[in-house]
Amino acid sequence: MSTVLSPPFLFQFSVPLRYSAKIWSDKSIPFGEEYRLQSFGHLEGKRQFADVRAAWNERGIAFTVDVAGKRQAAWCRESRAVESDGLQIWLDTRATTNVHRATKFCHRYVFLPTGGGHSLREPAADQLLINRARENAKPIRPGELRIRSLMKADGYRLECCVPATALTGYDPSEYDRIGFYYAVMDRELGWQNFSVGTQFPFDEDPSTWGIGELVRD
Repeated sequence: MSTVLSPPFLFQFSVPLRYSAKIWSDKSIPFGEEYRLQSFGHLEGKRQFADVRAAWNERGIAFTVDVAGKRQAAWCRESRAVESDGLQIWLDTRATTNVHRATKFCHRYVFLPTGGGHSLREPAADQLLINRARENAKPIRPGELRIRSLMKADGYRLECCVPATALTGYDPSEYDRIGFYYAVMDRELGWQNFSVGTQFPFDEDPSTWGIGELVRD
């Protein structure tokens, strides 16, 4: 029997984003199991190939991604970021998940484990415009996003951070919920989506995103 409706489409998911006193440094910061983010794509039988974790504090939000099980090298091009293997993040600092067009509080970022620099071997990060947005978030400064990566025989580890200065309206003392969605794209392994899949316009419609609860415990 074919599924009439996508199971994740029937729900709005909320996940805890846990506080960390330190979210970025010169060395890797290991976020424990309690920082792991679920992917509700498994409700559609989608393969879960990436371990995605997130942490926040007043200075921003950080993510780590561990992709395993690859037999092919990651395909990444900074000039073709949307088509590349890597992580995309959507954040709405006002959690207005009942609107279908992005506001200035909505952000879209892409992080690639490789494909940057003259050699195309450096990690790359960028801000992407959201199609049909009522108003775009303020543009970031070059180098404002933080990123590093480690390529492995069967995948990669990606660490990235969106500083508070790159998040219009980010104020955890006033707003302890954010609109949230992520997708890990891989040409070999497929897509690992936070909730609804590519049959829905999550790339431009905040009503398809979930909620990230900024918790301190």
